[in-house]
Amino acid sequence: MSDFSNALSVSSSGLRAQATRLRVLSENIANVDTPGYHRKTIPFETSGGRDGVQQVETGKVNLDRSELEQIYDPQNPMANENGFYDGSNVDLIIELADAREAQQSYEANLKMFEQTREMSTSLMDLLRR
Repeated sequence: MSDFSNALSVSSSGLRAQATRLRVLSENIANVDTPGYHRKTIPFETSGGRDGVQQVETGKVNLDRSELEQIYDPQNPMANENGFYDGSNVDLIIELADAREAQQSYEANLKMFEQTREMSTSLMDLLRR
């Protein structure tokens, strides 16, 4: 039974990591037009977890320090003397592609979790007979 609980543990850590990644990506998408907004990124790390089973964890949220887009709008109250203000460094296409990948990874982990649980339940039913 230990193998089943290990598989469930690995799958659930993947679910948590991808859910966190989706939350960060949705924040980026929501702030694509926010002046001065820096894109957030979140790294994945592995840990020994309990019983030495590898787990996926998220690291600390980081800000992308690449240059912000310079937007020309002399009427904007945030514009400098040359008429430019800082936009965001969020690329909507990149964020949507990353969100799609995170969603697919989440669904794969969920499927693995469900199949492991079903196998475990079936095995328990056989052992009870």
